[in-house]
Amino acid sequence: MTLSQVSPDDIRSAFSQAMSDMYRQEVPQYGDLLELVANINQTTLDSDPALAARLDAQNETSRLGVERHGAIRVGTADELSTLRRVFALMGMYPVSYYDLSEAGVPVHSTAFRPVDESALQRNPFRVFTSLLRLELIEDAALRRQAASILAERDIFTSGARELIELGERQGGFDRDQAERFVSEILETFRWHRDATVDQETYHALHAAHRLVADVVCFRGPHINHLTPRTLDIDAAQAAMPEYGITPKAVIEGPPRRQWPILLRQTSFKALEEPVRFADSDGGTHTARFGEIEQRGVALTPKGRALYDELLTRSRQASAAADNLAHQRQLSEVFAAFPDDAATLRREALAYFRYQISESGREHLASAEPVPTSLDAAVEAGWVDATPITYEDFLPVSAAGIFQSNLGDTQHETQHQAHTSESRSESRSESNQSAFELALGRPVHDEFELYGRLQQDSLDRVQQHLGVNP
Repeated sequence: MTLSQVSPDDIRSAFSQAMSDMYRQEVPQYGDLLELVANINQTTLDSDPALAARLDAQNETSRLGVERHGAIRVGTADELSTLRRVFALMGMYPVSYYDLSEAGVPVHSTAFRPVDESALQRNPFRVFTSLLRLELIEDAALRRQAASILAERDIFTSGARELIELGERQGGFDRDQAERFVSEILETFRWHRDATVDQETYHALHAAHRLVADVVCFRGPHINHLTPRTLDIDAAQAAMPEYGITPKAVIEGPPRRQWPILLRQTSFKALEEPVRFADSDGGTHTARFGEIEQRGVALTPKGRALYDELLTRSRQASAAADNLAHQRQLSEVFAAFPDDAATLRREALAYFRYQISESGREHLASAEPVPTSLDAAVEAGWVDATPITYEDFLPVSAAGIFQSNLGDTQHETQHQAHTSESRSESRSESNQSAFELALGRPVHDEFELYGRLQQDSLDRVQQHLGVNP
C-alpha cells in the first residue's frame, strides 16, 4: 500500500458508519436500539469496575461503540462473488460455512469479517451473507421464473463495478476513490420500495418461502438488519419496551453467565413495510428488523461439543412459557459448563490470549527463576490469560433469528436446527463445496483462526520466558 492509499480498516469503518447512518434513517427504531445499547453499556461499565478494567486491558472498550454486524441475502453466484471482492477491499474475508437449509431456511451463508488481531481491534464489522438456494424451490416453473428474474438485475451500480476493478488493480484506493467506493457500494444495501415483479409473482414466491420473495422480488438485496453489541443483553431485553420496542419472546443462545460464551442475541419483529408492485400499489413486505447481541469467549472444538451437548439436553425439556422461565431452564442445564476463566482455560474449553504481565516483566528484570510451565506462570502472575472474543455466528442462532423474526416459532426452529446436526456430513460437505464454488474461494475455518491467535500469543510468551506451552 502506498502512502497515499487509505487502509482497508479505514474503508471498513467508513462503510460501517455510512450503513449505520442509512439504516437509522430507513428504520428509526434502529436509532432507538443504538441509544438503548449505549445507555446499557455505560451503566454496566459504571457498575462493574473490574469488567471495565478487563475490557480496557483487552482493547475491547474502544471497539464497543462502533461494533456492528449486518446481514444481507443475495440470489446468484455472481452477486455473491462480487460481494466477496467488495469486502476484500474493506479487509473482510469469508469465515465459516452455515447451511441454514438444514433449519428450514433456503439459503447457505458465510460471514465476511476481519481476520487478524489488529484489524479486529480497529473495527470488527461483520456482514452475514446468504446465498439463495433456488434448487430448494419445489415448483420447477417457479424456480425457472425466479432464476430469470434474478438474471435480469444488477445489484451493483456501474460506478461500483468500475471501482472494484480499479481497487483490485491498484491494490487499494486513495482518499477520493475510497469515499466514492463507500458511496457506490452503499447503494447495494439500500432499501427499495418498488418491487420488480407483479403482485401475483410476489405471492407465488412468498408461498414457496418468504425469504425467496425477499431475495428475488427487489432490484437490490437491502440490508435486513444491523446489530450493535451490548454488555448486558438481559438488561437490554428488559429495557426495550421503555424505548417503545417490543422484543421477541426469548433471548437466543446460552444463558447468562459470569463468563459469557459464544453469542446471545435478541431482536424486535420484522417490520411490515409498504411496497409498490409492478402492477399495483398498496402491498406490503416483511423482512427488516432490529437486533442486539452480546458476545462472549470463543470456544474450542471441545468447548463447542460440550455446548452442543447441553443445548441438546435443554431442548429435550418442555418448552418454557416465557423468557424468564426459558433462561432459568437453560441455566439449570448449563450449570455443567464451567463458569470461571481458570477452568475454561485449564480444560481447554475456550481460547485465550497470553501475554507477559507487568509483574512478569518485573520478575524477568530481577532475574528471578522462571516458572517451569505455562500454567505455573499464569498462576504465579507472570503471564496474563484473557479470553478471546467470539467473532462469528452459530447456525442455530442465525436460523433462529431468520425464522423467529419472520413469524415462525422459535422452539420449532431450534428443533429443526438441532435435528440437522445428525444429517449426512457428506451432503453438508457437498453443499459447502457448491457454496465455495459460487463464492470463488474456500471459507476460513473459525477454529483455525482462533487457534492461530492463541498460538501466536503463546509463541511470544515462550520466546520471553522459555517455558513450554
